[in-house]
Amino acid sequence: MSEPYRSLSDLYPGLTYEDAPGAIDWLCRAFGFTKRLVVPGPHDRVEHSELSLGTGVIMISSPKPEDHRVSPRALAGVAQTISVYVADPDAHHAASVAAGARVVRPLRTEEYGARGYMVLDPEGHLWYFGDYRPGAYWEE
Repeated sequence: MSEPYRSLSDLYPGLTYEDAPGAIDWLCRAFGFTKRLVVPGPHDRVEHSELSLGTGVIMISSPKPEDHRVSPRALAGVAQTISVYVADPDAHHAASVAAGARVVRPLRTEEYGARGYMVLDPEGHLWYFGDYRPGAYWEE
């Protein structure tokens, strides 16, 4: 019997979607996430879920106004970007665009050597996928 998946990350953002079940399916298809846990609620709600990609985990849920959690659809813009390491940004870009991700910044190689792109998902969350990992320029 294999060991259960355990994230190596100490950060695991929670994202809110009006159509959380649809978003979970789309994120798995378009971006390559793996569905690990879904806690359903009444009326097709998702109370909590966990999706993994590499060593990272995101949590998806339906809106929770009592906690000030709404979909970006209810806002004039977004205040954050989820940045995700992928080994092959070109292949990842092709798959996410084919699934309907809206390109905000085209696939490109940055002056510091990272290659990546930025897209919006169907509800307006902003994502950056690239082969950069933080820390290369940190001072001890």
